[in-house]
Amino acid sequence: MHLNLSPKVEEKLRYLRLKFLPRTLFFRTMLLIFVPLIVVQIVSVVMFFDGSWSRMGRRLSESLASDMLFVTKLAETAPDKMDEIQKMSSEIFDIETEYYDNDEKYQVMNKLHRGSPLVVGYLENSLKTAFPEDKREIYLSKNDDKLIVLIDNKDGLFKFVTSKKKIFSSSIFMFVIWMAGTSLLLFIVAVLFLRIQVRSIAELAQVAEDFGKGIDNKSFKPYGSSEVRRAAIAFIKMKERIQRQISERTQMLAGVSHDLRTPLTRMKLQTSMMPDGQDKKDFLSDIDEMEKMLDGYLSFVSGEGGEKSSFVDMNELILSVINKFRNTKALIRYSTNDEVSAIQGREQALKRALSNIISNAFRYGKTIAVKLESYDKNLSVSVEDDGPGIPADKREDVFKAFYRLENSRNKETGGVGLGLSIAKDIISSHGGTIELGDSELGGLKVLITIPL
Repeated sequence: MHLNLSPKVEEKLRYLRLKFLPRTLFFRTMLLIFVPLIVVQIVSVVMFFDGSWSRMGRRLSESLASDMLFVTKLAETAPDKMDEIQKMSSEIFDIETEYYDNDEKYQVMNKLHRGSPLVVGYLENSLKTAFPEDKREIYLSKNDDKLIVLIDNKDGLFKFVTSKKKIFSSSIFMFVIWMAGTSLLLFIVAVLFLRIQVRSIAELAQVAEDFGKGIDNKSFKPYGSSEVRRAAIAFIKMKERIQRQISERTQMLAGVSHDLRTPLTRMKLQTSMMPDGQDKKDFLSDIDEMEKMLDGYLSFVSGEGGEKSSFVDMNELILSVINKFRNTKALIRYSTNDEVSAIQGREQALKRALSNIISNAFRYGKTIAVKLESYDKNLSVSVEDDGPGIPADKREDVFKAFYRLENSRNKETGGVGLGLSIAKDIISSHGGTIELGDSELGGLKVLITIPL
């Protein structure tokens, strides 16, 4: 059932969900368990307090007030038999009774402290009903085990001392402790159970993320609930199919490479026997370009699937790429981050991607700036040049396979249009992104971001 709400209400609810609802499955599930549990506890305690405990407290207070009223009536009827009345009150009602005349009562009333309304609240109401014309005061002894009631009338002061248990039952505390204890036990069991279930989902997500980065975690085994195990088994089968397809494609391309290079080699031999001339030079140039195109095609399709993942020091890798261009006339500036430079990845693939990008910068620019940084659990590499750059409307197209800004196929003005395509494919396989922008040097800026 779906309620059709206005867009403003939907936006408000969405904001509240994002603001207050936990993001992880573990805490969301705990919220579903914990909130109803707390509500049930509160309702149970309120029902118990308002029902049986309050009813029992009122009845006990009314009974004690009636006993005190009976004792005061006897004392008024037979004041000369106060000793016998005190003895009877102690033996029958378990109430110690003392009587002070008007001259003595003021020495008694300021040596005690008031009791808590939770303990004496019902008794105050009962005494108000039993002694409407008299002054009533209720106190507790210093150790809170004795209840002291003072009834001040026009003739004198009655002081009643009895046990606090006659009006107050500690069952509510036992009830609360029992409720809290069982809830805590249930909460601990739920936490332990959910941690196992969530851990299996988290590990499956991590294995899937690692596989996207080229890391094959062969030690992973499905566990957890049946749904999680089914998802894990489906992922393992999918991974095996992808790996099998990559392996078959690589083997096929290796055969194609061998078959195509053989006739090219024969063509080179035949061309070498031709007399020198412009036709021979053009023919050899075409053969070289065909070999270059063939290498580019095979590199783009085969990728680096066979390389194993390891920790790669990006600082050293970038320096090794830059050193290849030290003898060129271009000026290069390199700044690095000494804190974090190692990532998990395929070294040769990353080196190839950076080589493609940096070589493009050297091809079109005279000043190149390379910078390595780390922030927010990401490592970034920026390559800037002062070349002509790439128009903003063409920056998405240059990542397409075989796309070139120049219509010609002259190998001196560029490759076959696969350099940035290969670089983006490699960076994406490591879970990263590659973006093109405007450089402060006036040319193109290539920003690579890879998660640590």
